[in-house]
Amino acid sequence: MSSTPADERRPTPDRRRRLFIVLGVVAVLAFATDQVTKMVALDVLGDGESRPFVGDFIRLKLIGNPGAALSLGAGNTWVMTGIALAVLVAIIVVARQLGSLAWAIALGLLLGAAIGNLTDRFVRPPGGGQGHVVDFIDYNRWFIGNVADIWIVSAACLVVILALLGIGVDGRRDHGRAATAPDATTDQTSAQPTGERSGKTTGETTRETTGETTTNGETHMTQQTDGTPDASETHDARRQGGDHA
Repeated sequence: MSSTPADERRPTPDRRRRLFIVLGVVAVLAFATDQVTKMVALDVLGDGESRPFVGDFIRLKLIGNPGAALSLGAGNTWVMTGIALAVLVAIIVVARQLGSLAWAIALGLLLGAAIGNLTDRFVRPPGGGQGHVVDFIDYNRWFIGNVADIWIVSAACLVVILALLGIGVDGRRDHGRAATAPDATTDQTSAQPTGERSGKTTGETTRETTGETTTNGETHMTQQTDGTPDASETHDARRQGGDHA
């Protein structure tokens, strides 16, 4: 049995280029929607008043968040900035293996959202990497987020689904990866013709039983270890006896 080499199952350069374009477009759209909605929120909600959006369950209230979601790490804004930069680098590294449309969308959402919140760190007061992220969507007073957070959660859900389906960033499933790396012993056995394997096994068994040896393609019968003459010697003796008679 032969298996398809791993290289043949990887996405072609043309497909990978198209997926990079999809990732870039999704990232730009995610970044643009995040920044535009933040500018609108700063203009409309600048008075600090809370306004109903979906009843009282989702309200609009403008705040500046120095930390992460749920205002975690509010006293360590530089740490949040460092984490955002690390996530940005990780996305770029993972994207080098891109071979799946769904992964291109997920990574694009993450990339655009990460750049959106990271932009706030440098352009919003007090700036210099310590700026406050603009949050304005109040989820029933549990926490307040922004559009970038929506894209991050959506991308995370998509990544979980892809992981459950066993689809990797390169577009291959887990069982497909295993098929490209078969056991070495199986390969060596399967690569040998059936006739050769059966003939070799039968021949080795016969030679071990009769004590025959082979030299340059010729087979010689040898005397058994218990001193009993072999078949050829017995036949010669009978012939000699017949001649004397």
